[in-house]
Amino acid sequence: MQADRPPRLARRTFLQMLAAGVVPAATAPVLAQTSAPLTRAIPASGERVPLIGLGTWITFNVGADPAARQSCADVMRAFFDAGGRMIDSSPMYGSSQSVVGEGLSRIGRTGDVFSADKVWIGDGRRGPAQIEESRSNWQVPRFDLLQVHNLLAWEDHLPQLFAMKAAGRLRYVGITTSEGRRHREFESVMAGHPIDFVQVSYNLLDREVESRILPLARERRIAVIVNRPFRQGALLRALQRQPLPAWAAEIGCDSWAQVALKFVVSHPDVTCAIPATSRVDHVRQNMAAARGPLPDAAMRKRMADHVRSL
Repeated sequence: MQADRPPRLARRTFLQMLAAGVVPAATAPVLAQTSAPLTRAIPASGERVPLIGLGTWITFNVGADPAARQSCADVMRAFFDAGGRMIDSSPMYGSSQSVVGEGLSRIGRTGDVFSADKVWIGDGRRGPAQIEESRSNWQVPRFDLLQVHNLLAWEDHLPQLFAMKAAGRLRYVGITTSEGRRHREFESVMAGHPIDFVQVSYNLLDREVESRILPLARERRIAVIVNRPFRQGALLRALQRQPLPAWAAEIGCDSWAQVALKFVVSHPDVTCAIPATSRVDHVRQNMAAARGPLPDAAMRKRMADHVRSL
């Protein structure tokens, strides 16, 4: 399902923002803004996705609790109402897949989601069965993106995913990692296979991917999804003990969560960040980070320097 491209800013307004440094020059050609969230193009296709998506690790693993499952559906409703599209899950995430599927059906958004999931099983022969179970849990006709989770048995799974894509049963193929020690192998897979997406950890403090993985993604025209933009909440818990700096208002932020997200998604090689939350107010706050001005290179340095000094 190809995303509709939002109408662009009026030329005069856009040029004024660019001259003022509101839109980073390197990023400006690939961003579009209206009242909808800012989007960035998937290099493999040109399809645009909002800069902020929704992760489900831990937060949607709520088992059979009806009230908790309803709360997750409410989070998804708020996410879509704010212009969100990409939801990411995994068979590793407990009940999260079925919670997503039930919620999408309940709020009538099954046809609107950019569905990103993973294959995560050591026996490559069982990959197709796991994928089908995941698809059934999501209640979608096919996935938009399937990723080999943490490179587990990637030599077996990648050929299967490429075959699914060739047959029209999948739109994009990717790989993920949350472990810095796997970066060298990760880079090797990126360089040697025609993947469409990578998913990595990146935030104001964990910036190893800036040196090799993000430049390689740009060179290979691979989209980048960022997980753990809040360091699984630890970054925000530390920052919230500090006053929000005055410069946050310059980039349209009224919370540390928005500062952290805008730092991540303002990197021109990042396609989308997927913060996880179980609260409606937090998902609305997160989605607000995909609106308004993005920090330029000088502001990004200022942001990182400030956080490291705390």
